[in-house]
This record gives sequence, structure tokens and C-alpha cells, in this order.
Amino acid sequence: MRTGIQWCPEYDVGSKLGELYVIKELGYDCVDLQSFCHTENDFFGQPEETEKIFKLVHDTAADAGITISQTHGPWRWPPQDATKEERDERYEKMVRSLYGTAAVGCTDMVIHPIMPFGDYQNPHPQEFLEMNLEFFGRLTEEAVKAGVVIDFENMPMPALSLATPYQILDFVKKINSPNFRVCLDTGHCAVTKNDPAEAVRAIGKEYLRVLHVHDNDGKGDFHWLPETGVINWGDFSKALHEIGYEGVFSLETDVKSAGLSPEEYKAQRIKLAQTAKRLANG
Repeated sequence: MRTGIQWCPEYDVGSKLGELYVIKELGYDCVDLQSFCHTENDFFGQPEETEKIFKLVHDTAADAGITISQTHGPWRWPPQDATKEERDERYEKMVRSLYGTAAVGCTDMVIHPIMPFGDYQNPHPQEFLEMNLEFFGRLTEEAVKAGVVIDFENMPMPALSLATPYQILDFVKKINSPNFRVCLDTGHCAVTKNDPAEAVRAIGKEYLRVLHVHDNDGKGDFHWLPETGVINWGDFSKALHEIGYEGVFSLETDVKSAGLSPEEYKAQRIKLAQTAKRLANG
């Protein structure tokens, strides 16, 4: 199984491209490009400028021997989906992100549900469901045109009726398109008290497309390194192999450099890459 890690250049992208060679040197095969998350950066400028950036990223990744295995679509914190104008603006940015994903040579874009009533409350679950079905039904039509698969992510917000991996899977089946699949976030599973391994088995090979791999204490979404929290990583790896998962073991975490010398920081990052390979492949 290939391994990957998050990468998020946002401004002065040309100066960040060398990081792709470092990621390859650490031992990864892939990156999760998260630059589409925040919509006020170099990836959302004028079309002629963004085209140049996309080509730079595409060409440099290819030269470095790195696959951009997934991107992450627009996400604002706190959620900004309360009004039609806000949802329309987010939709337009999501469409741009789909075509940007294709332009950097990637086939998959992860995205969260829209949250018109906020992130930790859900006073109108039927309206919440209908708004998401309408929104992502339209977006999936654009994904088909772009040649990209949207991967719907489980959330660390138990109050939402689109949060657990099982709720996400049911929603994906309602959309009923090969261009709309599941992103399983291990840390979010832990927060909602769902075992990531059992979620893998329930989702299965047909629907499980990409991963966000990280750990926590089962209470907060802290994005800790694997094997530093509550998740049973041995069973998680076993489940991936049981279903014949064909995607990337992609980390949504990294070593923090604070308090480390450059040599220590690099050594810890190499150790993390080795851990990812061990957990991915046994």
C-alpha cells in the first residue's frame, strides 16, 4: 500500500515546491494537497495565474516522483453555510477546486458536509439532509465533467446527522454515483466513538476511496501522530487488507518542529514515514 502525507502550500507556492522532494526523501509516495481548503490564497486567484500554479505543482510532483493522491476542498471555520449567498459562494469555490484538482493531476477531492445550522447543532435534520442532497447532487454533476471523484468525509461533530462513518455511507449511497465516495477520517471516528477498523469493514472496498489518518484521545480532534492515542492501529490495518483497500494510507498529521533541532525534526519525520509504511503494510 502506498503512503502519503498532507501538504498545504498557500502563498508564494513556487518557493514551497522543494518540499515535494523532501517528502519523497522521507519515504512517502503521495501527498494530500490541502491548499483548496482555504479560499483566500494563491490557488483562488485569476484564472491565468492559477493555471500557472497548477502546472508548476503538477510538473514538480511528477519530477519528484510524488503522486498527488487527493486534495481537500473548501472548508471554512466556523462554518459559513447559513445563507443561500454563502452556500452559492462555497459551491462556486468547490467547482473551481474540482477543476483545480484535475489540473494538478489528481482524481480525488475530499469535502465536508455543508453545515447551515452550525457545526455542533442540528435543529432541523430533515432540512439539513435535503440541503446537502441538493448541494452535492449538483456538485457531483460537475465532478463527472471534471473527471474527479468527490470523497465525503465523516465528521467529529456528534450532534450532526451527517457525522459518523455510517451516516456518511448512507448519504453516499443516496447520491448514487461512482463519482461520489467515502473519505474515512480515523480521528473523527474516535471522537464519535466509532471504531475505525469496523468502519472500514462496514464501508467496504466499493465505497472506501481515501483516508485521513491520525490519532487522538477519543475526545477532541487533535490530529496526533498514529500510536499516540486511543485507536487500535493493528486492527485498522488488518481491516484495510481484509476489504482489499486499493487507496493510499494518507496521514493528515505531521511532526511539529517546535523545540526540535533541524536534525531531530528530520529524524522524527523519517520515523513517522516508517510508521506509516509499517501500519499500512504490516
